[in-house]
Amino acid sequence: MLGLPLALLLLLLASPPPPARAAPPGRLSRPRGLAVAPAEPGRPGATGMGTPGSVAGTAPGGTATGPPGGTGTAPPRGTAPRPPPTTAGPPKSTATRPPRGTGTAPPRGTAQTSTKGTATVLKSTGAAPPKSTGSRTSKSTTAASPKASAAPSSPGPPDRGRLKEGAPKATAPAPRKKVVRVKVVRKKVVRKKPKAPAKDTAARQEPQCPPLGLESLRVLDSQLRASSHKHYGLGAHRGRLNIQSGLYDGDFYDGGWCAGQEDTEQWLEVDARQLTNFTGIITQGLNSIWTYDWVTSYKVQVSNDTHTWHPCRNGTKEVVFPGNKDPETPVLNLLPTPMVARYLRINPQTWFQNGTVCLRAEVLGCPLPDPNNIYAWHNQPLPTDKLDFRHHNYKEMRKLMKRVNDECPNITRVYSIGKSYLGLKMYVMEISDNPGQHEVGEPEFRYVAGMHGNEVLGRELLLNLMEYLCREFRLGNPRVVQLVTETRIHLLPSMNPDGYETAYKLGSELSGWAMGRWTYEGIDLNHNFADLNTALWDAEDNDLVPHKFPNHYIPIPEYYTFANATVAPETRAVIDWMQRYPFVLSANLHGGELVVTYPFDMTRTYWKAQELTPTADDEVFRWLATVYATSNLAMASEERRLCHYDDFTRFGNIINGANWHTVPGSMNDFSYLHTNCFEITVELSCDKFPHASELPNEWENNRESLLLYMEQVHRGIKGVVRDGDTGQGIANAIISVDGINHDVRTAYDGDYWRLLNPGEYEVTARAEGYEAATLPCRVSYENVPTLCSFRLYRERRQRGRPPGGSHLPPDLRLRRQRLRRLRSHRRAP
Repeated sequence: MLGLPLALLLLLLASPPPPARAAPPGRLSRPRGLAVAPAEPGRPGATGMGTPGSVAGTAPGGTATGPPGGTGTAPPRGTAPRPPPTTAGPPKSTATRPPRGTGTAPPRGTAQTSTKGTATVLKSTGAAPPKSTGSRTSKSTTAASPKASAAPSSPGPPDRGRLKEGAPKATAPAPRKKVVRVKVVRKKVVRKKPKAPAKDTAARQEPQCPPLGLESLRVLDSQLRASSHKHYGLGAHRGRLNIQSGLYDGDFYDGGWCAGQEDTEQWLEVDARQLTNFTGIITQGLNSIWTYDWVTSYKVQVSNDTHTWHPCRNGTKEVVFPGNKDPETPVLNLLPTPMVARYLRINPQTWFQNGTVCLRAEVLGCPLPDPNNIYAWHNQPLPTDKLDFRHHNYKEMRKLMKRVNDECPNITRVYSIGKSYLGLKMYVMEISDNPGQHEVGEPEFRYVAGMHGNEVLGRELLLNLMEYLCREFRLGNPRVVQLVTETRIHLLPSMNPDGYETAYKLGSELSGWAMGRWTYEGIDLNHNFADLNTALWDAEDNDLVPHKFPNHYIPIPEYYTFANATVAPETRAVIDWMQRYPFVLSANLHGGELVVTYPFDMTRTYWKAQELTPTADDEVFRWLATVYATSNLAMASEERRLCHYDDFTRFGNIINGANWHTVPGSMNDFSYLHTNCFEITVELSCDKFPHASELPNEWENNRESLLLYMEQVHRGIKGVVRDGDTGQGIANAIISVDGINHDVRTAYDGDYWRLLNPGEYEVTARAEGYEAATLPCRVSYENVPTLCSFRLYRERRQRGRPPGGSHLPPDLRLRRQRLRRLRSHRRAP
């Protein structure tokens, strides 16, 4: 009775089950007759082992997987474990590799089990095994059930860590093969944040909110209050960043605000006149030639009504900001959290032990819209010119000049006149209807900016002027078209590129009053030109002018030309530039004041610091300075206040340079005495380095002045001095005006220009080897030059042979050498 059921049981076990159907995509197949073990706690979807005597748990798709690590014994390294014995079970087809692409990937986490070092990983039920030594095995080794599965046709090594269980007697053992160990490396992909684009130091230090305008005078004196002050010259209205004190004993104004008492209850208050998002404070010490005073720490409070004040806190603690360590270096402190209010107070806590409570300040903040505000917050019209209003470093300046040249190639040319000490090229933009060529009868004009590297407004104005002239010429603006076609314009935006880069790295509010002023070698370019004044005045005192000593084209002293002379390469480049081009009119753009100065810049009495020292063309210079000052909106404003301590409004915002302060070796004096060019200095703004947000308004202030001053190059007389026999132009001929002890000379084509005010003049032309000629010339009030040309005939003793000879006096030999040099540069750019 017992034998028959046992035989039937063995027969049933030996009969193969029906083939398993492939699971549809997205579903997990479950073979018949196999028990699925419950999921391991904490590992969703992992399959486990059944109870002893039952079938091992299988993964989806009917493929058996190994147990979790640690449940079985691993074979020794380097030896191939014996495959499990084959018993009667499912047919071979159930363990073979299905066709590629028919299997579906199981959900994440439900079809993988792993152990340390090696693991059995099931990527998909139908994945093809990778190539190995002689056999093809899948990434997750396909294992047969130890009890119910038959030996596969291409048996692979068993999974490492498989639990060995008892089984019926095995058939013929399979041949031993090399174990293929699949090492699973789980890589953690860390997504790195994209790097922010690299920015220069100045851009990182530049605050997001602009200054309110204490330094640039946009904040009025009535908006500044203080708890006390020593005297009016040290009142709250003097607490402006970079404000300067008087230079001489007895000057009423000093450079900063000083409290009348020395205690921690003193304060300087700023009224923004509307709700403002305050973000930072910049402070300096007192600027004075007599004392050293600065604040070493301070607190900040804000209010909306000046009665209730809220301190600046960092969390729950009131912040004490570090102050200055010297009088001149600006120190920026950003508020931990921006504060919105109308009023802000700076409350000094400690100060220099040998000094008193004195400071200069600038406040950073963004005005907020307030429909109930009764004050007009600088509602000045925005410029209609769409120009590049920002600060340009050396690379950006080159790009802008190249862009303008590409937009207007027919009227522009970019060239270099030399290099700075650090090798930066000194680029010039030429604007003319025939760029690169001097036209007979067309005057040449130049603007020079950036002589002091930290006085940057002139640089940006010239870059904007390039853009403006190019655009307006293309649009057919008649004024610009006439100016470009009748004038050869040269614009040098940066005479001191090394100094500018130094100031640019610190930024508009942190460069201070002097950082970047000098060249890299520490030379002030405005004192670096040859002193020709002393030689002229000595000759005048001895009655040698003009018969034995010239009153113009004074030669450069020999000592100045030595290789070891203290002459900057930038200065030498500009001097060579002056000698190559017959400039008629120029302006040197500076910053730090609102005034126009004219030569002489050096006092005639050498030991005096201030002295009225006019030139022979004083009336012409006064007119030129007045043209710029009266057309400049900032200078002509009735509401403007003095920048520092000098009130130039009493003189119409113009002054003789030497009567302001003496400047030996200035470019203005050198240009007047060594060349034909008349040059003035324009101090454009109280702020040497205005914030970029103020550049549009500065362009509006100076646009008309820049254009009108250029048009003055056509004021006076012009003409050509020709040979009466050949009709060719006579170079280096001298043009003298009766009553003016300053002459000019003709260019290499014989043309000349002489700036004169309206009136009637007797003009004489003379040249070496020619008889002099005199003509009456009348200058009208219209800005149109009077044509006054000459024909000179050779002297009777010189007829039949060219002027000159082997026995020439020294001054004539010098003139001939200069003429040859000018002719050699005739075609040079």
